[in-house]
Amino acid sequence: MTATTAPAGAPGLRSSSETWGRMAAIGLVVLLLAAPFGIYPVFLMKLMCFALFAAAFNLLIGYVGLLSFGHAAFFGTGAYISAHAAKVWQLDPLLCVVLGGLAGGALGVLVGYLAIKRKGIYFSMITLALSQMVFFIALQAPFTGGEDGIQGIPRGLLFGVIDLNQPMNMYGFVLVIFLFGMFALWRIVHSPFGQILKAIREHEPRAISLGYDVNRYKLIAFVISAALAGVAGGAKTLVFQLASLTDITWQMSGEVVLITLLGGIGTMLGPVVGALIVVSLENYLAALDFPVTVLIGAIFVACVLLFRRGVVGEIEHALGRRG
Repeated sequence: MTATTAPAGAPGLRSSSETWGRMAAIGLVVLLLAAPFGIYPVFLMKLMCFALFAAAFNLLIGYVGLLSFGHAAFFGTGAYISAHAAKVWQLDPLLCVVLGGLAGGALGVLVGYLAIKRKGIYFSMITLALSQMVFFIALQAPFTGGEDGIQGIPRGLLFGVIDLNQPMNMYGFVLVIFLFGMFALWRIVHSPFGQILKAIREHEPRAISLGYDVNRYKLIAFVISAALAGVAGGAKTLVFQLASLTDITWQMSGEVVLITLLGGIGTMLGPVVGALIVVSLENYLAALDFPVTVLIGAIFVACVLLFRRGVVGEIEHALGRRG
């Protein structure tokens, strides 16, 4: 018998990129465990919070094909609810973050139910409009502190024992949340549910013809994404001990789009790499007189022109071709 060429997408062709992905994930975990001994922990915690936020957004745009321009609503809602739970209700830090995720998911049910019935730019505009409504509610609501936000949020004692005011303890707490969120997303993407999401992204009419309730799957993915964005917002609030309108503005929604595009849409490590690029630029170039946002925009344009699939996407594509 003569040998035949393996079809596209066969395990043999994917082996190189999959092996690289596993090695990269293990390397990332090891790096994050060792990093706080040589890098400012607060910077690393901010990086993980925004990476988780971008990964949650990537679930929608990368695996369902839905571009949301209002994801800051879930991030900011999670931040405000976690802040209120920590400062006013004085709950356990983990419970505060969980409540932030539940609040983001609950808002995701409402926004998703109204938005997923539309497609393309109409979906994006509805999410943006509803996000702006949430922003104005946060501006006027009495418990949010208005333009001042909620300040002086106590980190508290985790399980009543571990003092999160200690930088390394707080870092470990955020690291566990980040790894849990990323693992949850990895399981979702590689589950039968995730395969259906990809089928909807590739050819929605065909998924409908196969009997799938497309809108239901979209709504579930939207709620999961919103909940994880709320978790990221809650964790960020405890790190900086502040929840403000910055967390819920349309600029924050634009920033998470930028992070995901830079890293690579539809890749697991893309949001992490994109967050590393953007957060590093914001932190280390803030002292320059030249506007940082202009510089980030220029870098974004260059990356879009040179790396159409994003940094991680281009690497995976190259490994796939060699495999």
